[in-house]
Amino acid sequence: MFGPNPDAIHPNEAIPSLCYIKNVITRPNIEIGVYTYYDDAETGGVDFESHVTHHYEFIGDKLIIGKFCAIGKGVEFVMNGANHRMASVTTYPFNIFAHGWEKCTPTLDELPFKGDTVVGNDVWIGQNVTVMPGVHIGDGAIIGTNAVVASDIPPYTIAAGNPCRVIRPRFDPELTDYLLALRWWDWDADKIFRNLEALCSGDLTRIRKIVP
Repeated sequence: MFGPNPDAIHPNEAIPSLCYIKNVITRPNIEIGVYTYYDDAETGGVDFESHVTHHYEFIGDKLIIGKFCAIGKGVEFVMNGANHRMASVTTYPFNIFAHGWEKCTPTLDELPFKGDTVVGNDVWIGQNVTVMPGVHIGDGAIIGTNAVVASDIPPYTIAAGNPCRVIRPRFDPELTDYLLALRWWDWDADKIFRNLEALCSGDLTRIRKIVP
């Protein structure tokens, strides 16, 4: 088989900052696709779960990240457990401090719930990006450094800023639809290797010649 070992924690011994996240996850409510990596020179990337905050099993939300994603240092995924009750007079979470205050513990249906956070395949997320609860980022999207992603980002677009907004599409609609149908990230390692030059080329006519 061509390519790095997808079951390795650090797939390239010469770059120990890169970590295949799937191989270090312990929480059942996080799902990561193969070849997706987190890059952090200080920790070797193995601390990715510490960047998924306010994530509690009793709430039931999941973080789902697809295959072949590149995630930069300092990213934070804020999950639904960060939300406070907003329909009441105060948003202060008295219940978490106990000592009798827990008598006003909210039920789950009293808390804002945005659903699962989903990142597609072949997504590049720059350094220090914050992704808010329930956001969906489409396949092939690029998220610029320091962005705060609070709403959905369409496939194959470039987005940046606080709040994060789409700057422009990466490709024309026809090519975007073609790539979404092609789903190259689902190919086996040998097929990816055979088509690597087309996948990595700026000559977009080469990728159009591959039959989905």
